[in-house]
Amino acid sequence: MKSYKGYLIDLDGTIYRGKEPIPAAKRFIDKLQEKGIPFLFVTNNSTQTPEKVVQNLSENFDIHVSVDNVYTSGLATADYVADLDEQKRSAYVIGESGLKKALFDKGFTFEEEQPDYTIVGLDYDVTYHKFELATLAIRNGSRFIGTNADTNLPNERGLVPGAGSVISLVECATQQRATYIGKPEPIIMEKALKRIGLSNNEVIMVGDNYMTDILAGIRSNIDTLLVYTGVSTHKLIEQKEIKPTYEIESLDEWKF
Repeated sequence: MKSYKGYLIDLDGTIYRGKEPIPAAKRFIDKLQEKGIPFLFVTNNSTQTPEKVVQNLSENFDIHVSVDNVYTSGLATADYVADLDEQKRSAYVIGESGLKKALFDKGFTFEEEQPDYTIVGLDYDVTYHKFELATLAIRNGSRFIGTNADTNLPNERGLVPGAGSVISLVECATQQRATYIGKPEPIIMEKALKRIGLSNNEVIMVGDNYMTDILAGIRSNIDTLLVYTGVSTHKLIEQKEIKPTYEIESLDEWKF
């Protein structure tokens, strides 16, 4: 088994299941911290700031990390658009505070009429008017960016609409496809590698979902570790031509 200098780790389904702790996950993170191995939580959730993610891990799961250990699709989106053109710093945004703060911290101003970028993520208060402004901006030449393609999110009521569902409506109205940032796209992985300061052959992507976590690793030439504590099942993986590099039932099985 190869030794890795760093770990990229999914959150929901890997470290916890909604509000339910996964005890092995805390032990896994504790071992990484004890050994001084760098790690980064890479999540498609653009709604929360890193501070909120850290607070949730501490208060609800007894996992104590810093904001430097958290990389959201909101942060990756802000990093991506900031690197495109130093002269373009206006955006119209459909999204929550996590995405908006990430963009603000990169020097973006928010513009409804003629933004350089129209950025769409999950927004719990989305309205027709917001869709209208986004559609008009994109049709007038604004570059269309989507945080992630997740169509649904699990919560206590079932599978509710995710960012991908919101973005799809704008795609339908504009007849344009967004540039997607989050897993399984390579963009978030490239930015995560830059953030952790390691190359793709020095890290491993750990997650529970083949269609996001594992595919993100595969598309970025990063080794992958699938843990069967969340979305993907043995039956699903049997049907896949490209398998995860490693498969385990619990994070307790992993040997550093």
